[in-house]
Amino acid sequence: MGLTARIHTRDGWAVSHAVVTVTDMTGTQVLRAEADAEGAVRDTTALAPGAYTVIITAVGYAPAAAGAIVTASGRAEVGTVTLARQGGAELPPPGPWTIDPAHSTVAAIAQHLGISSVRGRFTDFTGAIEIAPDDVGKSRVQAVIRASSIDTGNGMRDTHLRSADFLDVERHPEITYRSTGLSVAGRDRWTVHGELAMRGVVRPVDLDLAYLGTGADPWGGTRAAFRATTELRREDFAMNYNQVVQAGIAAIGTTLKVELDVQAVQGETLPQA
Repeated sequence: MGLTARIHTRDGWAVSHAVVTVTDMTGTQVLRAEADAEGAVRDTTALAPGAYTVIITAVGYAPAAAGAIVTASGRAEVGTVTLARQGGAELPPPGPWTIDPAHSTVAAIAQHLGISSVRGRFTDFTGAIEIAPDDVGKSRVQAVIRASSIDTGNGMRDTHLRSADFLDVERHPEITYRSTGLSVAGRDRWTVHGELAMRGVVRPVDLDLAYLGTGADPWGGTRAAFRATTELRREDFAMNYNQVVQAGIAAIGTTLKVELDVQAVQGETLPQA
């Protein structure tokens, strides 16, 4: 006898802090129960046969309601109830996630001569994500990039980029990013508000973030995928070097487009690659 239900997100993840309230046809509350770590509700309270309304709530999610019929045995099976993030946006399950640099890329694209683009990437970086359980807006992201790991496929150009004209890696070996907040920008889309420190200059930088989904990996872990983009002005970070070629065209554009393709592993350690 009693009530059983399973509370999940649309990706199938358990909502462990969900609360289930049952009311009878007069609106009187007759039962209140909480989901366990697997999102399951198993309450043994005996209910009189009849029709009931089941309301499911959880912080950060839109409430859901379902009808339930209690049989003569006193049992009511609600089944699986799917909760949507407040505002219709989704993120992975709460807790720590570790960015996997072996399966992630940090790329920067600059315009060259006004007609083409030069693409580079940083090959040495680490990062961590913390998805807040109650208020997703309080989730955190931080990353550290070794500035000297810039690679554009041209040794002479990379040496110049490491110099004081650009990244100045001897005096400022690390580029760091720390988030200060997170806001909904659409379904599965977010804006990460944060601060980027580069060349000893700290500037506010927002990332346009898309959550691509979560799944199992071959090493028994769980991975989440994200794609993020932003644009930076070189002069904001004291990178004012340039050449002007004929007709006043700058050799290197004044803005950089940054593209991040990230895989994060659930937990604080990484599996073997």
